[in-house]
Order: sequence, then structure tokens, then C-alpha cells
Amino acid sequence: MTWFADWFNSPFYHKLYKNRDESEAQYFIDNLVAFLKPNSKQKILDLACGKGRHAIYLNTKGFDVEACDLAPDSIAFAKKYENEKLHFFVHDMRDNLTENKYDLVLNLFTSFGYFENLDENLKTLKSVNQSLKKNGKLVIDFFNTDFVLQNLIPKEQKIIDGTIFNITKSVKNNIIFKEINFESENKNHEFIEQVQALKKSDFEFLLAQSGFKIETIFGNYKLEKYDAQTSERLIIVATKI
Repeated sequence: MTWFADWFNSPFYHKLYKNRDESEAQYFIDNLVAFLKPNSKQKILDLACGKGRHAIYLNTKGFDVEACDLAPDSIAFAKKYENEKLHFFVHDMRDNLTENKYDLVLNLFTSFGYFENLDENLKTLKSVNQSLKKNGKLVIDFFNTDFVLQNLIPKEQKIIDGTIFNITKSVKNNIIFKEINFESENKNHEFIEQVQALKKSDFEFLLAQSGFKIETIFGNYKLEKYDAQTSERLIIVATKI
């Protein structure tokens, strides 16, 4: 089993990241909607949706949303919120989706670059391209690798609901590793996250190779201008050619 299939489906993953700010996510979605101006008849896909916080909020704004994730437990949780304009399904982003179905695909909160090589990234983007209608748009929200590397904290400890998470971060072969160790019910657990240290130039290459044209790049959830040294996020809006 790949690290992400194991870790993302673990209850400890959701425990560690329980402090993810719902208001920040909603603020970002509000700004994206104001910028992109999708209409209620368009079909939106949230790719790698986790437990569906972005998809659920988009749906409350009247949009027709489908959302998918590799983790069955996350999708099972999200399905409780389904309605006639909100649907969730289990899916590996590398696999093909229905062709010419979506007007907008969102890939948010650094839900990309988990693989071991660029070919799988390219496979993912080509699949997304095929799933989009003519002139459809893709939004990728990735961390700004330059900023992350400058501010990397090698070791830290987080105590969440009585669980002590010991976290070690490192960089090797252009991959950012996060080792997560903790004890629960007298048993030691160890998980590893690994994300490719993709930079703006990498995304420019990958998107061009998979049939996209980059329209604009933002550096934070306020949708302010991207700066390689100071921006916390790398948010790319691209259009299917």
C-alpha cells in the first residue's frame, strides 16, 4: 500500500490536522468564486477532497459539485452531506475520469505531488484535462516550495487531544519528507508523508505538457500576487487548451 493510501485513511491523520481552519477554507472559496464567476449550471469537481470541506461549502453556495478522494473512510464521512447537487466517490486521481464532464476542477490544500516521479503527475493532469469541457479551468493550490524550504522546521512536537505527535521534516532527492511518530493505546505508530518539492517552473512544464495554459498565479488565499520568496501558497489557474 502506498503511504498516502494508508495515512490519509487513518483517523490519526484527521486528528493531527483537525485544526485546519474552516473559515480560511471558506474565505478562499469565496475569493475563488468571485474571481472565476462560475454559474450554477456548471459542473465542479473537487479532486482529492478529503472529508469534503471545500465541496460541501461550494454546494451551500448553490453549485453542482462532485468530489473524490482515495481514502474510503473520508468519502464515507462526506457522503452524509450528499444531496441532488453534491456527490462523493472514491477515486485515484491518476485514473481517468468521465470525459468532457466538468467546467471547473479544483485541487486544493497541497493535494498533488505525492508520487515518486513526474510521469504520474503528468498522468494525473492529462486525466484532468480530458475530464474538462472545452475552455474548462483547473485550479491547483500547492504550498510555495521556495517559502517552505526557507522556513522548514526540522523537529517539532504537537499535542492534540492527549496524543503526542513527534514530527521530523527533511528534504532528499527533491522530496519533502515528514515523519510522524506517536503512541496510542500503548502502541507505537509511524507514518511518513512525502511531497515532491515542485516549484512554479515545474508546474509550468507539467501543465504545458498536459494541454493547459496558465492564466494567472496567486500567492495566498486573498488571491494576492505570487512572490517566490514571501508567498505561502502557489495557486495556479489554468485553462484547457
